[in-house]
Amino acid sequence: MAWLGALDAVDRPAGPVEELGEGVLLPGLVNAHCHLELSALAGRIASGRGFTAWVSALVEARASLSPEVADGATAQAIATLERTGTVAVGDVSNTLAHLDRLGASRLDAVVFFEQLGWDPARAGAIAASADARLAALAASGVAPNVELRLAAHAPHSVSAALFRELLERGGPAALHLAESADETRFLRDGNGDWSQFLRARVGEIAFSPPGVSPVAYVDGLGVLKPGLLAAHCVHVDAADRGRLLRSGTTVVVCPRSNRSLGVGIPPVPELLADGVGVALGTDSLASARSLDLADDMVALQLEFPALEPALIVRLATEGGARALGRPHLGTIAAGKRAAFAFARANGPLDDPLRFLLSGAARFESLFA
Repeated sequence: MAWLGALDAVDRPAGPVEELGEGVLLPGLVNAHCHLELSALAGRIASGRGFTAWVSALVEARASLSPEVADGATAQAIATLERTGTVAVGDVSNTLAHLDRLGASRLDAVVFFEQLGWDPARAGAIAASADARLAALAASGVAPNVELRLAAHAPHSVSAALFRELLERGGPAALHLAESADETRFLRDGNGDWSQFLRARVGEIAFSPPGVSPVAYVDGLGVLKPGLLAAHCVHVDAADRGRLLRSGTTVVVCPRSNRSLGVGIPPVPELLADGVGVALGTDSLASARSLDLADDMVALQLEFPALEPALIVRLATEGGARALGRPHLGTIAAGKRAAFAFARANGPLDDPLRFLLSGAARFESLFA
């Protein structure tokens, strides 16, 4: 695409023109936090029983998936993103099994290779295994539209020793942070449902709870830094927001997932007012009914009606592009990639931005 404007514009160049009709054209959406490899778990995990119970059910359900079923669902999920206005995705993966599918897509993908490990004695082996996997992929080649970065799961599932290993390798580039009250309680006093879950999964591991918030804990480890994506940040106070701001960390909010799991809603107005970078994501089909980012745009507006529609649209476009380090996306400007979202309308719109957040707007992708 070389030009954009009205049909009767005097500067319209010669050449074929595609008439879109009534609607709203905007930069392509950027889903900054997604788990494509969990797509086969859609509708298989009940919510409403608490965060730790949900995680336990997810682990059990995921173990029962065949590679063929998981791959088929992931392929459908990627196709859905391409179809519904999304042009870039921040995808969290433990297996890296679908890199070829992302590479064959039209999406710009940053894949966060997520590491877990609560036993500090295994930290070195986990990091070495990640090194070997990434080295093998580098040798075999990864598609140019796919970038790999190391990530950590969360402060309640990654030992301080493993965090240090990842920091030595320039990571982690992403993590889940302050998502639930279970996480906060575990880091504050070392007990609760999450403590029992870990004991059942990995046995007795010596742990002295830091007695601080999840944000303060990882900040003390040196994890917070410019370019880091912290997903969720539901349970953060003013002091935590200050740490996020000073470190240059970007928060990726997933309101539908948070609401589904009953963990609360991140304080988006306060984060924005304090100057913290914010982007928008869907999370996975294990906790949200769709990977359509438009649904999270609508959900965020419903949670915070005072937020300006233009701001929410920016979180889903420019905010996500900035979070993933994709300067060629997020806005419509000369020299940027021609990758757009289009919301078709039945007629002229009095307020295009409110139409986008009304729930009636459905986005389609336009790739040049």
